[in-house]
Amino acid sequence: MAKKTATAQLNRYTLGGSMDIEIKYDGEYPNLCSGELIVVIDGKEWVFPDYCLSSGGYVSFDDDWNEHVGEGSWSVKNWPKDFPDNIKGAVVDAVNENVPHGCCGGCV
Repeated sequence: MAKKTATAQLNRYTLGGSMDIEIKYDGEYPNLCSGELIVVIDGKEWVFPDYCLSSGGYVSFDDDWNEHVGEGSWSVKNWPKDFPDNIKGAVVDAVNENVPHGCCGGCV
């Protein structure tokens, strides 16, 4: 079955009025961090490596083994080859505005 991009996760982000960044991401709970990320910048499509996102979320357990799951901002740990360094920050911002925050949940 082919993965689908959720409509709620497909949005357009404008950088200074001169560059359009579109985020396409199909990860979802319980494996939120393992989706396919495609970034379209001014019509050019960049396909990111598998497992490129890292959640700022966390999972911990208390003394009674009750789980505590926290949300956090995404970071991009793997970039496509030759991706322009000067727009990486804007792409991370766009990812964080368009991909739901959270812990992926796979380790709970």
